Amino acid sequence: MFEVSKNKTVDLLSIKRGKKKIWKPKPINVEKFFSTSELIVSKTDTRGNITYGNEVFTKMAGYIEDEYLGQPHSIVRHPDMPKAVFKLLWETIVTGREVNAYVKNLSKDGTYYWVFANVTPSFDRQQNIIGYHSTRRVPNRDALNIVEGLYKKMKSSESFGGIHESSTVLIDTLKQFKLSYEELIFRLQYNTL
Repeated sequence: MFEVSKNKTVDLLSIKRGKKKIWKPKPINVEKFFSTSELIVSKTDTRGNITYGNEVFTKMAGYIEDEYLGQPHSIVRHPDMPKAVFKLLWETIVTGREVNAYVKNLSKDGTYYWVFANVTPSFDRQQNIIGYHSTRRVPNRDALNIVEGLYKKMKSSESFGGIHESSTVLIDTLKQFKLSYEELIFRLQYNTL
């Protein structure tokens, strides 16, 4: 750990892009919330570097625009998130399809916030993917009880078996519910499970 100020500690791991350097904060167990009338919106290039964030993104992430533009979207990735979720997300959007997911994000101050994310590719006139657009809504709180348990199992499996084992936990859960990933996510969000 590295002492930044009297009361603030951050991990020595950082993310670099050009001359900018963003330090990943040490997570604290404090959740923050946004209103059901608000949408968090961000856009990235094809490599996942942020090209736009709306005011709600700025507020929830805790970074000013100059800090996050050009940075990888992973600057808001909470370490509790299983890598297999992002593997699924990337495998889906690079094919031109949209994907939904529950995501626990990390703010600059170490707090966290949950979102129900919809990520869609952006296309040029020739139908080439030129970036990605993500809109995040307030998640169904009841669904988070199931999602958090699933993600904990996935992270535990990931710690000894990597993404493969984490993906296996997700696949087994889908088989248990007899649903596709998309069906499970929508049923959780809209209380139809």
